[in-house]
Amino acid sequence: MEKILEQTLLYDFYGELLTEHQKQIYEDVVLNDYSFSEIAGECGISRQGVHDLVKRCNRILKEYEAKLHLVERFLTVKGRIEEIERSLRDTEEPDREQLIRQLQDILENL
Repeated sequence: MEKILEQTLLYDFYGELLTEHQKQIYEDVVLNDYSFSEIAGECGISRQGVHDLVKRCNRILKEYEAKLHLVERFLTVKGRIEEIERSLRDTEEPDREQLIRQLQDILENL
């Protein structure tokens, strides 16, 4: 998974578990694409402090995912839904019963 996409998904699922200070700096770096220097100047901390905080937040978010697997589950369900959409687009009217069985199999494996 692309690094920015991974960071964004992890933050979407677990960001509320960070402190307000961590959330603000992490959002500025990852979501708003501010430089470490810009954030350091605004927050009154060193550039290295911003770097360390973002690195710590990444580690924390990955630890939550390792324990809870919410992002993994989301991506699995999203993939299954895409399978269903493809099946619906590709199926002609006479094959509806077979399609229904296929879709039930896909949904049972969620």
